[in-house]
Amino acid sequence: MIKFIVSILLIALLSFICGLFFPWWSIAIAAFVVSALIPQRPLAAFFAGFVALFLLWGGLAAYFDTANNSILSARVAGMVYLRGSSVALVIVTGFIGALVGGGGSLTAAFLRK
Repeated sequence: MIKFIVSILLIALLSFICGLFFPWWSIAIAAFVVSALIPQRPLAAFFAGFVALFLLWGGLAAYFDTANNSILSARVAGMVYLRGSSVALVIVTGFIGALVGGGGSLTAAFLRK
């Protein structure tokens, strides 16, 4: 359980730092590195990457959404068939990041085997 929580925190922190300097897909590399260094079962590794990136990307999307009173996100949500729901756009954004992070972590877990 401690490995899982530490993995979540490290993946989120490293992904945030990588996101400042590198392209968006660097979050997969960050999740891969952390999961390669902290051995876990594949399912636990996937969920660590998934939860870490869902919280990070969802949190960042919600922060930026509230910073501009949901003006931009409501327009983008209307363009991508979310009926103008900025909350749905934040959830979808978090889910996309979560899948990328979970995939990076899962790859490292299978590589360790």
